[in-house]
Amino acid sequence: MIRLALLRHGHTAWNRAGQIQGRSDIALDDAARAELSSFALPPPWDQADLWSSPLSRAVETAQLITGQMPQTSPALTEMFWGDWEGKKGLELKADPDSGFRDIEHWGWDYRPPGGETPAEVWNRLQPWLAGLQRDTVAVCHIGIMRMILAHAHHWDFDSPAPFRIKRNRLFVVEIDGARLTPWATPVRLLKRPAP
Repeated sequence: MIRLALLRHGHTAWNRAGQIQGRSDIALDDAARAELSSFALPPPWDQADLWSSPLSRAVETAQLITGQMPQTSPALTEMFWGDWEGKKGLELKADPDSGFRDIEHWGWDYRPPGGETPAEVWNRLQPWLAGLQRDTVAVCHIGIMRMILAHAHHWDFDSPAPFRIKRNRLFVVEIDGARLTPWATPVRLLKRPAP
């Protein structure tokens, strides 16, 4: 059995403005950099393999928390939102003709215009998950975390999510072959002592 700890990247200006990022390579903002510099991985996660999405906001989050350069995989890149990248979710939701849906009404085949479905994201994640050799921390995106946690919780994007993704916490999933089992409680990052 391998344990995978998922960590969401820090805030960007687009996060704070409610803009959909997807594959757009938006950097962390200065407030996020300052906050992340005050955190560290708790044991035994500080000894685990370190991976991240290749997008700069994830790579930099991994570096700030661990002081190390992560391995990167395109499989961990955020879900592609196509024509909606850069747009505000609330504005799309307010437009009845946009086709925008809340996550509990997606299903696995929901596709933003020109973008990726959750099923397609899951298909690209599976080979990466199958290749893990030991306990791993993956710094990634809320969409990637949703796909893995959805499978672990047997949730089909058809009702309110059985989990709530927060920042600065490790969401742990045990991997045993094709079976994913979620931990009931996320693991908090450690606060570094003030200098």
